[in-house]
Amino acid sequence: MKRREFITLMGGAAAAWPLAARAQQPERMRRVGALMTLAADGAVAQARNAAFLQGLPKSTRMTQNGRWANRS
Repeated sequence: MKRREFITLMGGAAAAWPLAARAQQPERMRRVGALMTLAADGAVAQARNAAFLQGLPKSTRMTQNGRWANRS
């Protein structure tokens, strides 16, 4: 193999390597959060939370976080 062919081969491999490395990135984990102004043990709060969760799409790459007020 001549020097020019070797340099051409190595240059082509170096140019294609970053494209192959970025090709299979995993999907990002999505996070959905809700800040509720009601107490967590209230009936109205439970109904609103159930309606909120029902409206979200079912996905394995998503987490749901909820925060509740501490008032009674």
